[in-house]
Amino acid sequence: MIRFYFNPGPNPMKVALLLEETGLEYEVIPVDPARGEQFSPTFTAINPNNKLPALVDGDAVVFDSNAILLYLAEKSCQFLSADTPADRAQLLSWLMFVATGVGPYCGQAVHFRHFAPEPKDYALGRYTFEAHRHYKILDTHLADREWMIGDCYTIVDMAVWGWGRSVATSLGEEAAQEFTHLHRHVAKISERPAAIRAMALREQYSFNAFDEEGRRHLFRHVQPAARTQHVQSATKRTA
Repeated sequence: MIRFYFNPGPNPMKVALLLEETGLEYEVIPVDPARGEQFSPTFTAINPNNKLPALVDGDAVVFDSNAILLYLAEKSCQFLSADTPADRAQLLSWLMFVATGVGPYCGQAVHFRHFAPEPKDYALGRYTFEAHRHYKILDTHLADREWMIGDCYTIVDMAVWGWGRSVATSLGEEAAQEFTHLHRHVAKISERPAAIRAMALREQYSFNAFDEEGRRHLFRHVQPAARTQHVQSATKRTA
């Protein structure tokens, strides 16, 4: 059975959506970043980058959410583009756009907007600008189409859904109102039974509150001397 290493962030949620859409059997293994569990030796052996999600399917170990989307779509023969070079090129292009642009810039916008200490004006301005620019590209692309690629619902739509649900968190409520086409797209996917089941996973597992302990684990660059203690703590929890 597939083992799915999960927390309720945007990247794991899009994988949860695809797992529910495909009907593949899987086991959820919660990994709590706010407790430092992603730094345990067990999880590091699966993903040396210590990020969620990750997936183990027999001998196959896959990390990075968009790599997992592509792996599962090919495994299940579902939610890929039409079998033409042009459509395949579009699927790969937009999938990588989300992986290398939308996710990183929006994630940094969230960090500097909500968590970074002062002074942060320059960093917040840069990442807010880039997050807005990337969301605007998606919104423009969706202005005259239902789905991201051709006429069918694919893993690209699922990748967009993961971060499209977080526009207000990335940019603030007022700015988030701008992206009407993206909001329509996200809302349509969120109504799907598989999306409802995926979102319900958040309620089934307990994750640490984002308190001082959580900050120590997530923002290890601030307290490098504590890294060994974090790893030891995570190892005990996952042993």
